[in-house]
Amino acid sequence: MAKKKKTAPAANHRANASPQQEQGTTLKDMLSADVLQKLKAQSDEMKAAEEQRKLKARTEAEEARKKEQKRLESDMSYLLENSKLDWRKYK
Repeated sequence: MAKKKKTAPAANHRANASPQQEQGTTLKDMLSADVLQKLKAQSDEMKAAEEQRKLKARTEAEEARKKEQKRLESDMSYLLENSKLDWRKYK
């Protein structure tokens, strides 16, 4: 018969180690506070710029939609094709 391998000591060793020791030092720990502050500021600026870009794209799309609707409302063939033919309710 084959012997079973003992794995309990290795599992016990991992349970005793703290999460910081398992992972080692992180990039956040190695960076100075000054560099970390600059990175956070740059991240905030990038998020604000992205939000501004999305807002601008949304307003441009809305303006384009309004212009197209106004153009279609002045087109007689469009109005005839899309008008309701039940004239009795307008009497």
